Amino acid sequence: MEIVCRELVPGITRERIGRLTEILPEANRSSARLFSAPGRVEIGGNHTDHQHGRVLAAAVEYCMLSAAAPNGSDIIHIDSVGFSSFDISVEDLSPVKEQEGTSESFVRGVADYLKTNGYKVAGFTAALDSDVPAGGSMSSSACFGVLVGAIINGLFNDGAISAEELAKAAKYAENVHFGKPCGLMDQMASAFGGFVFIDFKDESSPVVEKIDFDFSECGYTLCILNSKGSHAALTDQYASIPAEMLSVAEAMGRKYLREVDPDDFYSRLGELRDRVSDRALMRAMHFFSDDARAEEEKDALKASDIDHFLQLINASGESSQQVLENVSPEDPSNRSLAFSIAYAKHLLGGRGACRVQGGGFAGTAEAFVPDDEVEEFTEKFTEVFGENSVLISSIRKYGAVEIEK
Repeated sequence: MEIVCRELVPGITRERIGRLTEILPEANRSSARLFSAPGRVEIGGNHTDHQHGRVLAAAVEYCMLSAAAPNGSDIIHIDSVGFSSFDISVEDLSPVKEQEGTSESFVRGVADYLKTNGYKVAGFTAALDSDVPAGGSMSSSACFGVLVGAIINGLFNDGAISAEELAKAAKYAENVHFGKPCGLMDQMASAFGGFVFIDFKDESSPVVEKIDFDFSECGYTLCILNSKGSHAALTDQYASIPAEMLSVAEAMGRKYLREVDPDDFYSRLGELRDRVSDRALMRAMHFFSDDARAEEEKDALKASDIDHFLQLINASGESSQQVLENVSPEDPSNRSLAFSIAYAKHLLGGRGACRVQGGGFAGTAEAFVPDDEVEEFTEKFTEVFGENSVLISSIRKYGAVEIEK
């Protein structure tokens, strides 16, 4: 795990470090070390990861920061700015049903995974601070899990735990202890940092390629657009996407769509319509196109071809909205996300790119706005969607790291 100078990491300010020092017990302050993990955005491969497909993601400047020190006990003590403290014993790291959905379950789960896989886990005291925006779809949960792993990595394992293992520990915590059946993309992006291309063909050992591309020099700014639509009552609609994709794979005699040959799929569409719904077939069509498109986006970045990259982003967004159908929920009165994308494209006037961010149906979109238009774009979008509806971000080069004081 890298040790990085504070000045090189966006969002790590003296003010934030000061807040952590204030809530860290005085006995731990002199020996405390700083750790950080970033939030993330999905760039390409919308709803492809759960079918063992390919994705392009990126770490963002919004991050979680921790000051942590060993405490010589078997207790992990966590204090977070604005939240209640809690303790976890490393002697018994079994899942606790009553803690599902809590921060405690994340800490317990990460420690459980690392200890089970032969890494050293002991008690520590940590203070945490986060500027990852709530409701910004930047995966604060994955960021938190990766950060806990980074602390254990630095304090007790000399930084020897790989970024991939930290990501797997965070996913295990979220799946087994927290109780959420997520994939591995969010954790990988947070652990590795920068732009990362991930091939999930073998989910137990995904292929990760970090892309050396300086986004700050390309002439565009990443803006996360919060439409402020409610996710309430949308769980079934989220769940229908993998379920319907899996129904097509099963009809083709395969477990996941990644195992299906696209040419074979298209040659059997007439037969498949008698076995699965038209929407399921459309969603499979989206998978095949966006899975391939994620690799094209990676290649465009590697070639520094920003124009082609943005064309691919727009194509991905159009496929998500029109073929995957994950922008407008079934309730016709809830069109905030679709409206936000339409308005953002109007403001862009054919420049840049805009697409749904993450799972869809409500919440956020992402826009690549020309640098010289960001101020006007933000002002006009905010007039319609309210304060904090535009979150301006940069791509963070570093993933889970220790921060040099």
